[in-house]
Amino acid sequence: MTGTSNGFAVRTERVSRQYAMGQALVHAVDDVSIAVRAGEFVALLGSSGSGKSTLLNLLAGLDRPTSGAIYAHEQNLAGMTSQELAHHRSHTVGMVFQAFNLLPRMTLEENVELPLRLAEVDRAERPARVREAVERVSLAARLSHRPSELSGGEQQRAALARALVNRPTILLADEPTGNLDSVTGDAIMHLLQEINRNLQMTIVMVTHDKVRAARYAHRIITMRDGKLVTEGVSDEIA
Repeated sequence: MTGTSNGFAVRTERVSRQYAMGQALVHAVDDVSIAVRAGEFVALLGSSGSGKSTLLNLLAGLDRPTSGAIYAHEQNLAGMTSQELAHHRSHTVGMVFQAFNLLPRMTLEENVELPLRLAEVDRAERPARVREAVERVSLAARLSHRPSELSGGEQQRAALARALVNRPTILLADEPTGNLDSVTGDAIMHLLQEINRNLQMTIVMVTHDKVRAARYAHRIITMRDGKLVTEGVSDEIA
């Protein structure tokens, strides 16, 4: 998994996202510039309402900025058509959320295969890709199980396999341990760390957990009220 010639997998230049709420204008993300190197594991830290999830959605191409530019491998998301953004979401980025978002009537195998179907990957290629993804998260024995038959940790690993199946270069995780107990949460964090190290995959993770951010991420970016407050390597912030 490689980055770009300048070494940045994703970066923003003075990005803002504003919402109208009645008569008020909410500055969810306010003039934020960040740069994440290829292969880096960055934690976006902040309390609820700080703008970190909005920024992650902008990086994913799920939302468009009010102003500023967002680059993924030097491609400006703000200048992309809806079709190009859909391609970005299905090929460049993988996403994991606090809610596992698995489809309850589908088996684990079908849930993980879904992004391949949406990306129109050749049918003959899919089983090997699914197998590769589920083995990465140690769930190969659970392929025929439905989400209700899996524990919370297994469901999050299944969601992670689904995010990895299209072999993205950037993994975006929004509070990936938020619905898990501490032991299971640590196991998911170890898994993200392994993916980052073994695949050289760029990870940007939103969290409010300072201890985990310091333990697992290379660098921490702290947000408050839509603005970037501090930025530094994990040891310094901790």
